[in-house]
Amino acid sequence: MGGVLLLVAVGVGLLVNLVGGATRQASDLADRFTRLVISGETDKAYDDFLDPALKQQLTREDFTSGVRSLNLDPSCTTAYDDLKVTGENGSNFADVAGLIQCDGRDVELVYRFAGKDELKMVTIRLKPKA
Repeated sequence: MGGVLLLVAVGVGLLVNLVGGATRQASDLADRFTRLVISGETDKAYDDFLDPALKQQLTREDFTSGVRSLNLDPSCTTAYDDLKVTGENGSNFADVAGLIQCDGRDVELVYRFAGKDELKMVTIRLKPKA
């Protein structure tokens, strides 16, 4: 009986560490991407984070002009409202939602990252909050 309890405890501990680690990884990924966007480093954000399929739908020029239209500046900070990490058929997904809060205005953000070994952004929405 003690051996079974030990195995259950170890299994629960591993599960918590895996889920917590994946959540931290997704949060770090979203943070790094958003910091690049806020600082105006759109080429690096585009090159390093966007999945090739998303790049086919969203050109570098459209991405850059869209980010510039938001008028982000160093006063902006990020607040995440929702972060979910899931796995399916060997692929991992991270859904992130929140706000980029700037002086007197907010920008809604919704990101989806997906991948097997490395997560890349497959969906992005950055929109001024009404």
